[in-house]
Amino acid sequence: MEDILTPETLSDSTNRELPLVEVRDVSMHFRMPGERIDSIKEYFIKLLKGKLHYQKLDVLDHVSFDVHRGESVGILGRNGAGKSTLLRIISGILEPTDGCVVVRGSVVPLLKLGAGFDLNATGRENIFLNGAILGRSKKEMEERYDSIVAFSELGKFMNMPLKNYSSGMLARLGFSIAVDVEPDLLIIDEILAVGDAPFRKKCAKKIASLQENGTTLLLVSHDATQVRNLCKSAIWIKDGKIRLSGEAGTVCDAYIADCSQEK
Repeated sequence: MEDILTPETLSDSTNRELPLVEVRDVSMHFRMPGERIDSIKEYFIKLLKGKLHYQKLDVLDHVSFDVHRGESVGILGRNGAGKSTLLRIISGILEPTDGCVVVRGSVVPLLKLGAGFDLNATGRENIFLNGAILGRSKKEMEERYDSIVAFSELGKFMNMPLKNYSSGMLARLGFSIAVDVEPDLLIIDEILAVGDAPFRKKCAKKIASLQENGTTLLLVSHDATQVRNLCKSAIWIKDGKIRLSGEAGTVCDAYIADCSQEK
């Protein structure tokens, strides 16, 4: 059996020929309560009486793949396939139950609308907050502020609290901040499905520009058309396992055929 790589054995390497992302034998299991518990009091009563029962939920099962610098990779799968959990592991939000992930470079994850935002703060305040989360200084974000606002087209809303933003406006702001800081790896989870058609087209054009400049794209979607248009290669995940990987068109065709059979 192949030895599992660990961050300690890899993080000191600066060889740019190594993959930007290495996913090695990653599995993820969750414990789900066997019955509904409606309150903390009920939880502790059952805990003390030894009546807490859990079911094991296998979300990812020994997943392995590499993503090289400059690649655009789509991760396809139906709801519940495990693809979003995989992105959270790659982003460092979750620790896998087994296996490991190594990422060499800066990462910007766009995983959920409103993630990393303070909804009670204004759009302007959130640009600086998000920048700090991404490791950018206040001075750097001041230099980038005008271009972020211009791309988002939200100039007249910058002094408005985010709790008053629509989902489309949140998507615009989050995406605009992420692409302006020019990461080594841009991770997107379904967020491009939100917003109007002109903005989605604008996002696709910006992603293409970033890719030309060397940014690596990892896109999760259940929309094969989106993956086909934005990615050159793809990985299809079903029931927590990789069913197929390779050229985006081939993987998308297989995924669509499988979805049609299950209808």
